[in-house]
Amino acid sequence: MTESSAPQWINSLMDTLGAPGAGIAIALENLFPPLPSEVILPLAGFAASTGQMSLIAVLLWTTAGSVIGALALYGVGALLGRDRTVAIAAKLPLVKVSDIERTEAWFLRHGTKAVLFGRMIPIFRSLISVPAGVERMPLPVFLGLTTLGSAIWNTVFVLAGYALGENWTDVTGYVSTYSKVVLVGAVLAVLLFVGVRMLRPGVGRRRG
Repeated sequence: MTESSAPQWINSLMDTLGAPGAGIAIALENLFPPLPSEVILPLAGFAASTGQMSLIAVLLWTTAGSVIGALALYGVGALLGRDRTVAIAAKLPLVKVSDIERTEAWFLRHGTKAVLFGRMIPIFRSLISVPAGVERMPLPVFLGLTTLGSAIWNTVFVLAGYALGENWTDVTGYVSTYSKVVLVGAVLAVLLFVGVRMLRPGVGRRRG
């Protein structure tokens, strides 16, 4: 492969290992979100369209890579645990223990939907595994939801790359716009939280 839009190490992995290389790249993307899944997946689909890899193998390996990466982050959350998470959060400016308790209550009610649909949202698709680990979501449930959400996300972009062929890079423009919208929304939410907290009386007091 000589596609300049993809980092050379991704090309090298796929050239050397084929579909397993795409799976390794996606596992790393889960652990290091700045790595571009919107490049890896369509590129793998394009490679399948040329006969370099089997399309089914690409779908299976990239989904396996997503699950392995998510499982590693779940383990980080489980090792961190609730008590440490609360202790760390309580030291952050403008954050109260009650904020963590509300977030925890929300996750206990909606965690399954958050894990499933979170796998299809840039930035959050990796991070959602950490609170799942902190709250010790049952592992079979976590693995099932993560596999399903990852399979949907991966299939869409792999098939897009497969269908577009040499024009697979067209996919990255749409995903980049989607990612920017999500990022702007997250930043606005943080700014709103900070603004409300700064204007609220007793901002410096925390509930134990």
